[in-house]
Amino acid sequence: MTLAGIELRYLITEMDKQVKDYYVSNIYGVSRNSILFKLHHAEKPDLLIMFSTFGLWITGIKINQMEENRLIKRLRNDLLRSKITEIKQLGSERIVYVTFSGFDQEFILVGEFFGDGNIILCNKEMKILSLLHSIDVRHRKLAVGLNYIPPPSSGLNILEVTKENIEEIKTSATPVVRWIGRTLGLPGKYAEEIIRISNLDPDKSGNALSDKEIEDIFQATKGLIDKVTTGNHDAYIIRDVKNSDVIPVPLGDMSTRNNTVKVSSFMEGLDSLFSENLLEHGKSSQSTTANQKITELEHKLEEQNKAILLVKERSSSISGVAKALLETSYTGITSIEDPSIEPLLSRYNSHTARESGVFLINVNGEKIKIDTQSSIQAIASTLFNESKKQMRATDTINLEKKKTEKSLELVKKQASIAQDSIVFAVQKKKEWFERYRWFITSDGHLAIGGRDASSNSAVIRKHLNKNDMVFHAEIVGSPFFLLRESTENDLSSVKEVSQATVCFSRAWRAGVYGLNAYWIKPDQVKTAAPSGQFIAKGSFVIEGSRNFVQVSTLQLAIGLYEKDESYLLMCGTPSAIKKHCIYFVTIEPSGVDMTEMARKVKLEFMKFKEKEEIVKAISMDDFIRMLPAGDSHIVESGHGEAYD
Repeated sequence: MTLAGIELRYLITEMDKQVKDYYVSNIYGVSRNSILFKLHHAEKPDLLIMFSTFGLWITGIKINQMEENRLIKRLRNDLLRSKITEIKQLGSERIVYVTFSGFDQEFILVGEFFGDGNIILCNKEMKILSLLHSIDVRHRKLAVGLNYIPPPSSGLNILEVTKENIEEIKTSATPVVRWIGRTLGLPGKYAEEIIRISNLDPDKSGNALSDKEIEDIFQATKGLIDKVTTGNHDAYIIRDVKNSDVIPVPLGDMSTRNNTVKVSSFMEGLDSLFSENLLEHGKSSQSTTANQKITELEHKLEEQNKAILLVKERSSSISGVAKALLETSYTGITSIEDPSIEPLLSRYNSHTARESGVFLINVNGEKIKIDTQSSIQAIASTLFNESKKQMRATDTINLEKKKTEKSLELVKKQASIAQDSIVFAVQKKKEWFERYRWFITSDGHLAIGGRDASSNSAVIRKHLNKNDMVFHAEIVGSPFFLLRESTENDLSSVKEVSQATVCFSRAWRAGVYGLNAYWIKPDQVKTAAPSGQFIAKGSFVIEGSRNFVQVSTLQLAIGLYEKDESYLLMCGTPSAIKKHCIYFVTIEPSGVDMTEMARKVKLEFMKFKEKEEIVKAISMDDFIRMLPAGDSHIVESGHGEAYD
């Protein structure tokens, strides 16, 4: 399946609306031709965008890396932490420009979704910085350092089609369905639908059409384009043995079609089908590489078996000649040059010869040096020794054979693992509070806190209710935490949220113990600065008295929390995490950085064999997001009270 220009227009219009104010938090290589962008927003759920050589779409599926992508390093260097400020299509062509802005720089990622496709990174002057495929053809050249030039236009912009454009069909004897497909640049499925809506014979010549029929074609074309591009969809996946497709609108009588599945949106159907194609490509690629290695090793093993057989045959032949000579010696023959010896040797496919004055016995091509002055018994002994020497050579070949067999077994096992490792995780819809720091206290109250200035502001401005308690630590760089629907009488919750507030502050990175946290009521928090004063983003003015809580320890726990048959990571005080989670890992300041700590925590969770597959599906990014800023080390792990 390839995208049509009108389908691409819908996709980029929809994406342009959704990605506003998001920034690029990570970029993953999926395959040689596909890249996954993870977008983050302080107040909205994360988005995943797949950018491939055959399309661009929002995805709900995160596919593990299957192949190396040569653009990843450059894209990460230039685009991480930048925002997508514009997505636009070049006319109705299958070409998209995605503009990234940030840190006083601007980059444009070009996607060409025709032919073999291409992904090209340019600066704001459209100079090419990196690209998947260099091109050097008659009308166009693409390479690093050159300015990006789009291919020659395919002609009519279908998005701006006029009745006058359609009337040109009168000058052509081409069948109407073919003329519409070629001239308007539409796939056959849409050209056929336009003809069906117009109640025309698809094979009717263009120059035989009446004015009314041309008007019908124009109206049908405009109507179909508007439905597809504006999102007025009723989408289906159509599965076929040879080719599957996603259609944004019904084409013809859908009740007569077999193997069709209705989907909630064209984007969802596209994501499903394109992701399947990516996975199949990955499995095929892995299989091809593995099969090549397996074939090479099997050929090597076959050659080694042949070599062993050949050496054994040669050893047996030499031994046979030696036995025959020994038996001959019993008849009174004493010299190898006796005339009766040559007929005897020929029966064993052997003969004597002289080469450079050296006397030899040639046994099946194996030349053995002989002293003509030696007795027949001595010569037979020489041949027996040579036979044994040949057999010893099979020991060396057998050792190499065993190495080859082990390598073959390992490659087959790795191929199987590689096939299984091509997996994907469906991105579950996150709870609203997962975009913040959060945990459930021992008393069962939800606590949420800011991750940065933006989310600090959102916690107070969007989620503070009159029955909440507001927490802050006595240190610059502290988050605001809310204890939802609670009072000072919930002593355990107050202590736990106080501890979490301090732990998620700069105190963790600095290893500062013995700090205080304080709590206040919602009406003591003022979102505006006094007249003539300024407060930084994420900061607020506190009025009235504060209620201080001493925090004596810096300790947090990450837990696996089961909620409505799904599993979430939760990070808070150890007492709260142990109470509500089925498995936990407790950490303290100092040790390794966040990335390494996340890896260690995930490995600890993997020891919980009953939920191993669930833990595998949780991304490393999710573990990193749980951790406080700074170095940490593990002090304890085990089952929580929620473990049955």
